[in-house]
Amino acid sequence: MEPGNDTQISEFLLLGLSNEPELQPLIYGLFLSTYLTTVFGNLLIILAVSLDPHLHTPMYFFLSNLSFVDICFISTTIPKMLNNIQTQSKVITYEGCITQIYFFLFFAALENFLLTVMAYDRFMAICQPLHYMVIMNSRLCGLLVLVSWVMSALNSLSQSLIMLWLSFCTDVEIPHFFCEINQVVRLACSDTFLNDMVMYFATGMLGGASLTGILYSYSKIVSSIRGMSSAHGKYKAFSTCASHLSIVSLFYCTILGVYLSSTGTYSSHSSAIASVMYTVVTPMLNPFIYSLRNKDIKRALKRITGMSVI
Repeated sequence: MEPGNDTQISEFLLLGLSNEPELQPLIYGLFLSTYLTTVFGNLLIILAVSLDPHLHTPMYFFLSNLSFVDICFISTTIPKMLNNIQTQSKVITYEGCITQIYFFLFFAALENFLLTVMAYDRFMAICQPLHYMVIMNSRLCGLLVLVSWVMSALNSLSQSLIMLWLSFCTDVEIPHFFCEINQVVRLACSDTFLNDMVMYFATGMLGGASLTGILYSYSKIVSSIRGMSSAHGKYKAFSTCASHLSIVSLFYCTILGVYLSSTGTYSSHSSAIASVMYTVVTPMLNPFIYSLRNKDIKRALKRITGMSVI
């Protein structure tokens, strides 16, 4: 198997979401507005958590980290897509493609871990309220985030490095708007068995373990809420989980929808369109979901912007 430095190609072609020239201005405007909304919305969340002392709690610490990851996650794909549309070019260099794969996998895994950590935080807050502030101290919170970063980096690094050993011949067209690892591996003319095994193993271990942890946390949360005698207490406990549960459902359901559909009747074009949900729509909706259902966030945003947040 030849290493990636001996590959016969120097660039790939990103076919994007549509080949129709008349649709390109519409796609450009739609994704530019979505990107700016995502960056602005998540920056507001980060500012609110940073500037308001009332939000210096574990839950909002993890939320600010999630907002930062959402900005980075969408920034790995959309700016390149917008640049290609503006310059009427579909080219991405070989090095640029591998770099995009690395950062996409890194921030996708990091978002996955942070959602799991946030589920654990809600589990401790509702099921162990008397010991919550003792257990979820700043040292543990920082350690959980650090471990999430390290594991995400190791995962993306391992998958990106073995991509360098693939050889690519003449087929360089990627039917996607970014270098999605499954699509790139399909273009290789060398053996992809190791890549497939590492990809499936990482998805099963990281995704499966995180989803299991989230489901376990919420099963305990539901049991604890059902055991409460006060209706007000039940509502208050559920309301603290509703925003996180909405984001978890949106993130995992869209990813599962994309990859389960791709294992059945595979369609590159439909897979690319479906990927928009978890790569673009989910990061954009996260700050709205949290700000619309959270009085503390709305109060902090009102102090920052000087206006009411609807």
